[in-house]
Amino acid sequence: MQFKGLNGVYELVKKLRSKDGCPWDRKQTNKSIKNDLIEEVYEVIDAIERDDDNSLMEELGDLLFLVLMHIRIKEEEGSFTLLDVTSGIIDKMIYRHPHVFGNVRLETEEELLKQWEKSKKGKSLKEFPLNQPSLLGLERLIKRLKSHDMSEDEILTFCKKDKNLKKIIEGAIGMIKENKSPEDELRALMKRFLSKK
Repeated sequence: MQFKGLNGVYELVKKLRSKDGCPWDRKQTNKSIKNDLIEEVYEVIDAIERDDDNSLMEELGDLLFLVLMHIRIKEEEGSFTLLDVTSGIIDKMIYRHPHVFGNVRLETEEELLKQWEKSKKGKSLKEFPLNQPSLLGLERLIKRLKSHDMSEDEILTFCKKDKNLKKIIEGAIGMIKENKSPEDELRALMKRFLSKK
């Protein structure tokens, strides 16, 4: 049996999950392999940081396999299909790029970013994912709050009882203003620190 291309990876996943497939793969659930997904994402990031294209190719393959495994599990449960997932992301990206697929004219990067945030504005803050690295989550939360027209002062009122947390959030806001990622900046600082030891 040969498996080729993107469809081949999905057929491979289906085979592994089948009755004559692998017992370990067959018994997995979305919850049992959720941490594997996190681990693979970090391995992809590590390969990118190291500019290691061979590792990046391998790790993206691992990540793709896991994404398709999650989809297959839900497909077996009757929740949604691979077609539902692909149709959903196609519709979302077309909606978020009216300057490409519609009649909206956006020319500067600032205009593009404003449009991107506007397209996400309908998302409820209750949908914000908390299962992510805290500093990266903070960066995204600040951007999301601003897209909901919350001022910096309003954001800072949430931590007025803890001066240390307030400093962290003020620092994050300052970096975001400079188009820097607090997560990336802290990681770079840790690398510099470790390289001197």
